[in-house]
Amino acid sequence: MPLDPTAADLREAVLASPRAVAAHDRTAWVGLFATDAVVNDPVGSAPHIGNDAIARFYDTFIAPNDIAFDVAHDFAGPATVLRDLTITITMSTGARVRVPMHLRYEVVEEDGALRIGYLAAYWELVPMIGQLMRTGPKGLRAGTRLGGLLLRNQGARGLTGMARACTGIGSAGKRIANRLCAALAAGDTDGVAVLAGDRDAVRLWSGESLTTAELAARARGLRQGKTLAAGRSVTISADLPEGPSLIILDFHPTRDRVETLRVHTRTVASR
Repeated sequence: MPLDPTAADLREAVLASPRAVAAHDRTAWVGLFATDAVVNDPVGSAPHIGNDAIARFYDTFIAPNDIAFDVAHDFAGPATVLRDLTITITMSTGARVRVPMHLRYEVVEEDGALRIGYLAAYWELVPMIGQLMRTGPKGLRAGTRLGGLLLRNQGARGLTGMARACTGIGSAGKRIANRLCAALAAGDTDGVAVLAGDRDAVRLWSGESLTTAELAARARGLRQGKTLAAGRSVTISADLPEGPSLIILDFHPTRDRVETLRVHTRTVASR
């Protein structure tokens, strides 16, 4: 029977993930994903594709740690949930780090149930490593153990795949994002058009298209918050006159130019 999930249904499907993480329930967590699901955590690293690879991801990054989710806002769109949050990771050595993050879940139907088809975690690896090392010997031991788990569970390609997250659009993308947010805040239509890749229209996650002039008018007075660069993307927590939003900028693979700009404004709470 085809499913017609509401925004609350989608959010409930996604909330099963942090619950399984908190319970350290490997079977339940891996079972939330579709057979050919993709986990890209962090965005910019090599993706984990399929249940076997996702199980190895769990064994490497989730099983040894206690992870707490501090969520500011959840957003929903067609078959999609986005979370604006910070996670606190307490590692087996006692080292603790707080990681600002945006999560994007794409939900699919499989065998009559809602499953996660794609999980993208936007966060910055290099600052997290720096934070971990500043915890002293506990952090050093935690980093050493993580390297060993990566090799054991994912092989040398796991190490090199994770290291890819240290590269990407980085500070150049953030500078463009900062300028775009300033143009939006000022209602500068021409500036928004140029910084958004010289396009005439942008897309809301709902599927609605807006001209850059309409976007500049609706976003006038925008207040920029948490801004993260991961892979070739920059994500931004922002307050618009109509309420909280999450902006995702995807950049050209080799050039410092915005290819897609999506604005998420539809918040969703528990039923």
